[in-house]
Amino acid sequence: MKSIAHLNGLRAFEASARHLSFSMAAKELNVTPAAIGQQVRLLEEWLDIKLFNRSVAGSSRLTLTKLAVKALPEITRGFEHLSSGLSLLQKPNSNHLLTVTVSPAFAAKWLLMRIDSFQLQHPEFDLRLDTNTRTVNYFSEGIDIGVRYGKGNWAGLSTALLMTEKVFPVCSPDLIQQGLNKPEDIQHFPLLHDQSLPEDSGFPTWQGWLESHNIMGANTERGLRINNSASVIQAAVSGQGIALGRSVLVKDDLDCGRLIRPFADSQSPVQLAYYVVWKPEHDNTEKVQAFRLWLQQQAKEIT
Repeated sequence: MKSIAHLNGLRAFEASARHLSFSMAAKELNVTPAAIGQQVRLLEEWLDIKLFNRSVAGSSRLTLTKLAVKALPEITRGFEHLSSGLSLLQKPNSNHLLTVTVSPAFAAKWLLMRIDSFQLQHPEFDLRLDTNTRTVNYFSEGIDIGVRYGKGNWAGLSTALLMTEKVFPVCSPDLIQQGLNKPEDIQHFPLLHDQSLPEDSGFPTWQGWLESHNIMGANTERGLRINNSASVIQAAVSGQGIALGRSVLVKDDLDCGRLIRPFADSQSPVQLAYYVVWKPEHDNTEKVQAFRLWLQQQAKEIT
């Protein structure tokens, strides 16, 4: 078997190829973009081939060459196997560390207010919560399990549906006193826009909601735009406008009266849902099974 040379260069290449960005690869590997670029160049020189086509302009400044595209899946699998092998060499008590990844909004508005019950049920596990707006790599970042919002198809990972949700307008009780009585009145109030998801994700927008209620010509460009769902909810609670509330995230604020639904019969289904996500090789791992079952039980209790 050939010895593996330029391992750091291979790591830099693999991360850059997944992100198509030296900057994003640098964030993942906790080094500078210049260091990533240098490692990739050294690897290219050693191999005597180009791995990336580099452009100084345009939206795709970094693209893979044909050879790189062909080699990338095998190199990625190689690092995944290395990560799995390393976990087998770690001390037995490391199996008590449970690393969970969720979005900051899901952590703030759903998970953190419930997590103490898991810790009471399973004091044998030391919980590490990783909250990230980006999509983390379960293999290179040592993630055991997490919750993702999407369509349920993430390559190389096992998934189980956790919760579906609906979207509907929510606001503070004070706004009702200002003449918010019917859907058409929304045109006269500030709108809060949740920009935590990309435009092509399929998540409902104010434009789509208004059109579905035959409200045409409203200016949906106005209003506050925020790239964090929890902050959108907080802005609605503080009376800054009307938000399209995600039923899972606004449930506790509705139950406590901090938010209300001005039009109780108006809601839009969403094609996206919450999924429990974990590495396939950990299907039978005790800590992953325990946290997955606990999440599913918690979801049942609120539906």
